[in-house]
Amino acid sequence: MARSTPTTLALPPFSGATRRIIFILLGVFFADAILSHVLPDALYAAILTHLVLIPSDVLSGQIWQLGTYCFLPMGILGSFFALLTIWFVGAMLEDVRGSRWLYELFFTSAIGGAMLATLLSFTHLLGLSPLSIGMGCYAGIYGLLIAVAVLMGDIEFLLFFIVRVKAKYMVAIYILLDLATLLKSSNAFEALLHLSGALCGFLFLKFASRRGLTYGVTERYFALRNEFYRAKRRRAARKFEVYMSKQGRKVHFDKDGRYVDPDKDPTDKRWMN
Repeated sequence: MARSTPTTLALPPFSGATRRIIFILLGVFFADAILSHVLPDALYAAILTHLVLIPSDVLSGQIWQLGTYCFLPMGILGSFFALLTIWFVGAMLEDVRGSRWLYELFFTSAIGGAMLATLLSFTHLLGLSPLSIGMGCYAGIYGLLIAVAVLMGDIEFLLFFIVRVKAKYMVAIYILLDLATLLKSSNAFEALLHLSGALCGFLFLKFASRRGLTYGVTERYFALRNEFYRAKRRRAARKFEVYMSKQGRKVHFDKDGRYVDPDKDPTDKRWMN
């Protein structure tokens, strides 16, 4: 449900999927800091090369980069603002749609954005290159921001902690800044990752079930399974009708293959299996 009330200075709840995502990112941040001091520079750089997103490496078989890149830190200041954004925005969305939905939105935006940006980098448009490097969780964050703009666009934030602005306008400003970066900056691949994550987040909102992709897939699976068993029961009922007609008796089944007792009220289905 969309919210229109302004934000307050109270901190949002720190729990559920929001807390777990932040803890994972914090753990990777400190692990990266320790490894950068413990390992030789050459070994540390070699490990990092296999974890960041490099489109040419992804098409060479290192498909795990589509997921690992989003956990890598972007420096102290960048990581701080990223975690703060996940806390505030993620807590709001989790309160409305639940933990599983938040997980799916975040990782769909991060991984889907990486896939889209990887493919677009091979077009070489706007100075893009498959040798570009991407890292950080902002593709997933942009998916969360799009969700906030769509679901609760009238809620107010403090932009840069100074200007009070509605969520839909704040997200529009971020999108325009990344579009400008994509068109005029040498760091176009990072901007492309952000925009691709935002697009994947929007598509998730558009086509996924309100309860998430997992719920929609399982519902579809059980619907197909039940239809399969109903078809088997109808087929068995038709065979039984043919068999009983050869014995000089008539039996009737409904459209779902359930036996209809001629001595019972046909509208009373409480006795049926």
